Amino acid sequence: MIPEEMIKEQINTTLKETDFALGKKYSGKVRDTYLSDDKVFLITSDRISAFDRILTTIPFKGQVLNQIAAFWFEQTKDIVKNHILDIPDPNVAVGKKVEIIPIEVVIRGYLTGSAWRDYKDGKDISGIKLPEGMKKDQKFDQPLFTPSTKAEQGLHDEHVSKEEILKQNIISEELLKKIEDTALKLFQRGQEISLKNGMILVDTKYEFGLDENKELVLADEIHTPDSSRYWYADTYKGLFEAGKDQRMLDKEFLRQWLIRGKNFMGDGDIPVIPDNIKIQVAKIYIQAYEEITGEEFKAESGDVKERIEKNLKDKGYLN
Repeated sequence: MIPEEMIKEQINTTLKETDFALGKKYSGKVRDTYLSDDKVFLITSDRISAFDRILTTIPFKGQVLNQIAAFWFEQTKDIVKNHILDIPDPNVAVGKKVEIIPIEVVIRGYLTGSAWRDYKDGKDISGIKLPEGMKKDQKFDQPLFTPSTKAEQGLHDEHVSKEEILKQNIISEELLKKIEDTALKLFQRGQEISLKNGMILVDTKYEFGLDENKELVLADEIHTPDSSRYWYADTYKGLFEAGKDQRMLDKEFLRQWLIRGKNFMGDGDIPVIPDNIKIQVAKIYIQAYEEITGEEFKAESGDVKERIEKNLKDKGYLN
């Protein structure tokens, strides 16, 4: 773990936004995406979001997410092709341009998060009726495929059933089946590798596209702490049986701080997030990198935007 003072110093040089001449720009909650004729440039900022709101920036978060995604793309490339062509900077991935499939694929291994909240309210989970009497954080017999529609910027994603996807003719039944099978295999690989490192991959989301040959391609990110929930395996059983919250390795810490400390769940003004909370969240992300990859995190301190510009120029992506 890098020194806390180093994290504190980086608070004033985090990457909030970019403006590079790489193509048409789209700013998401975390990434600035640039589309050229044949490539997509994914620049992972230090922005952090929760409840579909951009909250603030966290030191080294973008580097952590981009490098964890690169790790998992490498670990899963035998299951499905991915879009990665190059990692020219710790915060940047260059991908092959693909036709993005307009559903967000969520795989859940445990009853927690928004699924638990819906379950308590008596709601189905993406059209799946769960048995009565389940407990918070209980493991499903088999992971659930719970897709959602991709929302426009600033709006909430909506859970949708497989039947509704077919009814709306969003994609074909054949493609939907292939996506479900592939996502479940990716999740199984993620759980196996995570468990070897003492962690449980609880749930995650995937984004898929089609290449020029209409073959399925994994895009965006994979198994990062932003797209996934991780718990520590050694304390899962005891905490579950005691009805206590799990030890987390994801941004749920910040969500819970907002809910419990600030009564904030996405509506109204965003609370001011103090430096000590930012530092704590940064530590969680850095720890996530080291736990997941088994490697020491090598922080690239200083002005992130300047470094990215230099590396993109060195690789010939920028003039």
